[in-house]
Amino acid sequence: MSVSIFIQTLNEEKNLPGCLDSVAWADDIVVLDSFSTDRTEDICREYGCRFYQRRYDGRGAHQTWAMSNIPWKHRWVFYLDADERMTVPLQREIWSIADDRADDRVAFYCGRRNYFMGKWIRRSMPPGHIMRFFQPPKIRFERLANPVPIIEGPTGYLKNHFVHYNFSKGIGEWFERHNRYSTYEAIETMNALRDHPVRWTKLLFAGAVNRRRELKNLGMRLPMMPFLKFFYMYLMSLGFLDGRPGLTYCTLQAIYEYQIRLKVREMKRAKEGLPPG
Repeated sequence: MSVSIFIQTLNEEKNLPGCLDSVAWADDIVVLDSFSTDRTEDICREYGCRFYQRRYDGRGAHQTWAMSNIPWKHRWVFYLDADERMTVPLQREIWSIADDRADDRVAFYCGRRNYFMGKWIRRSMPPGHIMRFFQPPKIRFERLANPVPIIEGPTGYLKNHFVHYNFSKGIGEWFERHNRYSTYEAIETMNALRDHPVRWTKLLFAGAVNRRRELKNLGMRLPMMPFLKFFYMYLMSLGFLDGRPGLTYCTLQAIYEYQIRLKVREMKRAKEGLPPG
């Protein structure tokens, strides 16, 4: 089929089989690994994936390296994490786009259904718009975490979603991972406070994706952001309708936001020559 699949891994022996089974139709599956120490490589070889390894230096740089250095078999690439699954309706939709040579769009945003505690938390963590389907020469990524795509050409939005099991390795692993992410986000926050003032025109008049980015930029400057995030997710976005999974997830996101704020405060103290804490 005329779509390549791109997967990034680090010790994903638990998640990989399910992910790879969901894209078994693809004749080009490329895995970029960050030197896993479990059976990740063995599983990839068993499934016939093309396997590359590179030291991880932030998701934006990692993904941009892949766009420029991996020889893709097909013009179109769909990116999945190991804890994500392709669906049949989405598969058919991307095939249709890849086979349409008259379409001048070079990248597509896609939503995802996020599952937690056995339930789709459709309000606490709505599908959103994530850049996942693209032509590699037309895209690069910025930021250490939650990378922002820089796209050369027109874009579109896919109608169908993929599935995301964000807690497939348990709550403990989620905290470990988000401890790393919060450090990356604190660094990006320091950079944004220094170099990127809030652009009110984008906040008010830009499309959904750019408006979301500018809201994030504004949020870096707001006091009580962990509380505001919980309030927005749980009450304004109706996260309470997701039951206990919704309450738990909104609480975890507020904790994550507080981690970022604490690390930003610590970085500011270090910049001023003060001790941590």
